[in-house]
Amino acid sequence: MFSVEGFLRINGFLQGVYRIAYLNLLWMAATALGLVLFGLGPASYAVAAYIDRWFRQGETPPVTRAFLAHFRAQYWRAAAVGWILVAASAIVITNVFSVTVWLLQFANVAALIVIAVIWAYVYPVMAATDVRGVGRPLAAALMIGVGSLHWTIAGGAVAAGAVWLVTVFAPPLLLLFGYGIPAAAIGFVTRIVFAQLAADHPQLSSPVRAMSRELRPAP
Repeated sequence: MFSVEGFLRINGFLQGVYRIAYLNLLWMAATALGLVLFGLGPASYAVAAYIDRWFRQGETPPVTRAFLAHFRAQYWRAAAVGWILVAASAIVITNVFSVTVWLLQFANVAALIVIAVIWAYVYPVMAATDVRGVGRPLAAALMIGVGSLHWTIAGGAVAAGAVWLVTVFAPPLLLLFGYGIPAAAIGFVTRIVFAQLAADHPQLSSPVRAMSRELRPAP
């Protein structure tokens, strides 16, 4: 039989699952209402900021109110970052399918991987650090992703595996957890990476350690 502690752990886990699903629905709604171009970046930042506060600080404020506050907090900066990444992704993907020289195709695939790493980390960096501007968070996201490559690979593999399982065995759940799955995986990874940055562990590469000077607690 389950103990009271066991039921509480199950209840806490289910609450977390529901919270991720609700964040995913809010992200979809905000992205759609912003016609993607004006909603994708701020919505992604809002999810990243909420998850950072939740995973690193253990705080779970009311989801809708916190999401909307984060959505508005850095709207234009988050939108500009999204525009840059969308444009870069569109150019690289077009090149992958249009060029015929295998070396150029390989270079564009490598560039697409770099862009994916930046996508993964840039909004958590904006949410968790005092890095300002538009270009600096992009550079910082790449430094953290490459400097903590083993965590980047592990998080990407877990997220890809989870999405594949949902796609194969329960496709309707993609509507509930489509963006929430990678967002949660990134949240777990950045929780570990930012803790290492805050402690300034010597095993981290020097460019990544430099980021620890600008790491701040979640608000």
